[in-house]
Amino acid sequence: MNISGVLQLGFVYALLALGVFISFRVMNTPDLTADGSFTLGLVVSTMAAAGGFPLPAILLGMLAGALAGTVTGLLQTKGGIHPILAGILTMTALYSVNLFILGGSPNVTLLGKETIFTLPQKLFPRAGRAGVRLAVTLLFAGAGLALLVWFFRTSLGLMMRAAGDNEKMVRSSSINTDVIRIAALAISNSFIALSGAVLAQYQGYADINAGTGIVIIGLASVILGELILHRGGIGRGLLSAAAGAVLYRFLVALALHLNVFPAYMFRFLSAFIVAAALGFPRLRELHKQYLIRKGNPVHAQNN
Repeated sequence: MNISGVLQLGFVYALLALGVFISFRVMNTPDLTADGSFTLGLVVSTMAAAGGFPLPAILLGMLAGALAGTVTGLLQTKGGIHPILAGILTMTALYSVNLFILGGSPNVTLLGKETIFTLPQKLFPRAGRAGVRLAVTLLFAGAGLALLVWFFRTSLGLMMRAAGDNEKMVRSSSINTDVIRIAALAISNSFIALSGAVLAQYQGYADINAGTGIVIIGLASVILGELILHRGGIGRGLLSAAAGAVLYRFLVALALHLNVFPAYMFRFLSAFIVAAALGFPRLRELHKQYLIRKGNPVHAQNN
């Protein structure tokens, strides 16, 4: 098993997990835009890098993701559309947008083009290909994590956290919660698109179906991270999400290495992890009620 490769992909998907954490944990909003915004960042990055602009391609991909999140936020706040349906609408529309950006082709390669990985490799040839790729992915993941930890300690970040906890209370303080929600979804999807943008140049191609089910991978990463570090402050939560992405990639690589089950089963397992983690509190409560009905309240309290 290639540990360096596992870490590289883990750091790339850590950016995805950070974006999903913002919408899912900070804002308590189920946002399905992720499948479309991840692919949007991927295709924008690919086409810009193919045109000879690998570093601006990352920023353009991130900006495109922010615009996608803004559209979902506007549908929710100004259109009065349910968050889940708003995300589905944006995701569906983005499929056509992404195909248009790719010029109608389902995939585009970066073979022979400069990327954010080939440029530093020329500057530091002694580091080797694996060393450079590990350093670049770690740099993006670390910078993204540090930026979000700092942001959520600013006044706007604190307002977002407060709106996620109790939107009615924040609205009663004469704060425009619609703007906060739109901004949160824009930031969330910008990081999801950033993950796709980095992945495009990491793997050297873009595929129109790359984002299918990506929100489940993000949720699985967030939940796995919480199982390790448990919930805490915002910094700990963001760190656990990033760590969960690395753990997820490690589990995938380990299962493939041991040939436990075929690769196509991992989306199913990701969905199972998310469903089990989200449903566990309810199952535990039902178990307590069952014990009380059976006349064993002491044991129910201990559980």
